[in-house]
Amino acid sequence: MAAYREDAVVGHWVHSHEEDTDEEMIYRPASYPFPPARGRTSFELRPDGSYVERSPGPVDAPVESEGSWTLEGGRLFLGAEGDRPGQGWEVTAAEADRLALKK
Repeated sequence: MAAYREDAVVGHWVHSHEEDTDEEMIYRPASYPFPPARGRTSFELRPDGSYVERSPGPVDAPVESEGSWTLEGGRLFLGAEGDRPGQGWEVTAAEADRLALKK
């Protein structure tokens, strides 16, 4: 498992589900020219350790949740605010135009 610097993952990442494999979820910067989709999940990792996650809601309006994030070696953890459990993934690539997370 490779270790990554925090500045390699900071940014607004949008799920590029068309590029997913059985092993990885692929995210691209929000500025990426995505093909049309009904809605996409995204998260913004901020330099201060906070994040905002956005996902399609029931009436096509995005639903947001907030929390904190950490990068420990090669694992990205999205923490929780309140009672929601945190999530963690192995980072398999962290490039300027592509973030890959192992499922």
